[in-house]
Amino acid sequence: MKAPLPDNETDRLTALYGLDILDSAPEQDFDDIVALAANVCGTPVSLVTLVDTDRQWFKARVGMDLCETSRDLSFCAHAILGEDLLVVPDATKDARFSDNPTVDMEGGIRLYAGAPLITTEGHALGTLCVIDNEPRQLDIEQLQALRALARQVTSQIEMRRHAIALANTTARLQELERRKDDLANLVGGDLRAPLRLMSSYLDKLGSTGMHDAEMAELVGRATAGHIRGFLDLLQHLTTMAEVGVGSESLHMRQIDLTRVTQRAVEAVRPIAATKQIWILNQAGGPALPIIADPVRLEQVLTHLLFAAVKYTPSGGRVRVGTEIESGPTVRLDDMDMPDGIRPELFPHLYYGAIAHPSEIPGPDRGLAVAKKILDAHHATVALADRPGDGTSLHVVFPFAQPTTAEQIADLVAA
Repeated sequence: MKAPLPDNETDRLTALYGLDILDSAPEQDFDDIVALAANVCGTPVSLVTLVDTDRQWFKARVGMDLCETSRDLSFCAHAILGEDLLVVPDATKDARFSDNPTVDMEGGIRLYAGAPLITTEGHALGTLCVIDNEPRQLDIEQLQALRALARQVTSQIEMRRHAIALANTTARLQELERRKDDLANLVGGDLRAPLRLMSSYLDKLGSTGMHDAEMAELVGRATAGHIRGFLDLLQHLTTMAEVGVGSESLHMRQIDLTRVTQRAVEAVRPIAATKQIWILNQAGGPALPIIADPVRLEQVLTHLLFAAVKYTPSGGRVRVGTEIESGPTVRLDDMDMPDGIRPELFPHLYYGAIAHPSEIPGPDRGLAVAKKILDAHHATVALADRPGDGTSLHVVFPFAQPTTAEQIADLVAA
């Protein structure tokens, strides 16, 4: 049974194409997610699937050689019609799929579970799905982890696109600064004399009503000699207006860092549970007001926590807290194991988010993107690693408003 088109299909496809993800090169961050999904759910196949006009294309895949298949045969085309998981325990007994060629074959699809990849604007791009050739059920923990991993996929896609938009905004601001300097030189130098001459002529004409032929000739010659300068002036003003226009900038407002951190912890907790990793949430206490984009910042904090879970051995411990240092701070501690085993988070954070992150390809690209977004928030990132204590990451934000020493003391005391 071919899936019907979503009601918002045109807007959905516009959102998908705008993210510039289709037919992109493989990326380790997404490969890690499908590997984790397959491991958590105990399935031979896991896919990050993006549903295009007439195909489904796989951004990442485990247990599948094909990079795309027809949308007409797609289970995921059905999954994007809903807002939650589509779970098919036995496709041979489901009227929508029983005669699907991928089911009606030896070793065909039996179990399918797909979590839609829903953007912050509510568009379903595709799914994170797992597939098995044996009919069975997934337990509640596996379903929760699949949902959480799907949110992580969407977050990574949006973060990457937003980092490109931030770079474009930075380039436009640099162009604006250059135009401002050029404009100051133009108005303060070459054009000042002819403008003064024209003003004098118009003042005299207005006060006496008499046409001064000699003055008019001077004005004409001055205007003709500087017509290119006047055209440049108009071009500079037009360009400056255009440079300031754009929807890619962060949507900044005052938010509570503590609350955003708590949401990030809860988003990652189901994934941590599958690895028996304990997340100690100390992000409580007083509100810590900062100026930030709440959506992008939550995505960044979620990605940092996901990295901690990904690079921590099973049975490990991750501690998350908010506090006041030189400003409102998120602290992430990836603690050493009691038996001396150390997490692998430090080198990934260091090379991915500290040491020239824009130059680091491969598995730490997501961390480099996260660092760019933190830079746009004027946040300071500090990283430490001590045997016995583990890896500690501190992200410090400016205060939302100028804060006196007494106010800081009050916050710390609270």
